[in-house]
Amino acid sequence: MKHNHPGEGLSTVLHSLHHTNPSTTMGAQISLQKERRQLVTTQKQALQTLLKSSGEQFPGSDYHPSDRKNWMEGLGPDQLRLYQVVWPGTHDSATNKIGIRFVSRPFAQCQNCSIYKQLVKGTRVLDIRVRQDKRVCHGILATYSVDVVINDVKKFLGETKSEIIILEIRTEFGQEDPPEFDKYLNEQLGDYLIPQDDAVFHKTIAEILPKRVICVWKPRKTPAPKPGDTLWNGNHLKDNWIDTDLPEKKFESNMNFLSQQPPVKDRRYFYRVENTATPQADNPIVCVKPVTGRIHGFARLFIAQAIAKGIEDRLQIFSTDFIDEDFVDACAGLTHARIEGKAPA
Repeated sequence: MKHNHPGEGLSTVLHSLHHTNPSTTMGAQISLQKERRQLVTTQKQALQTLLKSSGEQFPGSDYHPSDRKNWMEGLGPDQLRLYQVVWPGTHDSATNKIGIRFVSRPFAQCQNCSIYKQLVKGTRVLDIRVRQDKRVCHGILATYSVDVVINDVKKFLGETKSEIIILEIRTEFGQEDPPEFDKYLNEQLGDYLIPQDDAVFHKTIAEILPKRVICVWKPRKTPAPKPGDTLWNGNHLKDNWIDTDLPEKKFESNMNFLSQQPPVKDRRYFYRVENTATPQADNPIVCVKPVTGRIHGFARLFIAQAIAKGIEDRLQIFSTDFIDEDFVDACAGLTHARIEGKAPA
């Protein structure tokens, strides 16, 4: 199963900005870029056509939590089982202040608000990349220390009672593991940590409390967490990321890989679908926001199409760039429908 390495793609894009191929004529470049723009337009139009013909309604699509900060509590901790949750996640979560503003930041920024604000907005899965000095990074660009992330998580946990968070932290592609990082995570999160246990998936939120955090630690070289540890290893959070800026291609790839997964009630791992698109070096537009914006508005369509294809019981973690309230509501709405027996899980 291919794992998510968008940092590698970012490094390629940044490298291309400084290294052009002199053997390629300007005319050829213009022709290729024109073809590329036309392909992007065609793919966006294809998704718009699908949206117009099929709609984006699904069981729970009209549900809007009255309090997104506590949306899990609002659904009832005694009723909601972990496997039933459709988890709204953020991709490259801690990139709101990465790089230099107006210079390098547009090439790496995937979120525009802090970890704390994302959690208050309803985000429940965080994707954090680190390097050896414990600074958060995206490809070759770095930002604040991971301490900022942990402090925001603890602040949110201290203000809520029943919200469960999946905190994925990995060593970024091409970087070295921070030393003794597993010890650091245990010291920082302590009693909040939900130990690695397959039985957790079928427990209710109430049965899991007061523990609140499933922390997945994915080092590159140092030993990964073992079964029964307080931290979870990479085998418990999987995805099939593909490196493309084409929205229909990403949409269809996500649907295809999702269809290959077992239903959530039969899985003992979390599976993530990312509703994102990635800038490419051969395209004139290499900033994150306009590129990922090509697919951003089709999140509800994806859920509706998964239901139409009979694979909605596979959907679990659904992540995005620049998360907004509507994305959170879509995930919470399908979760609500699962509790009420209006959608399978």
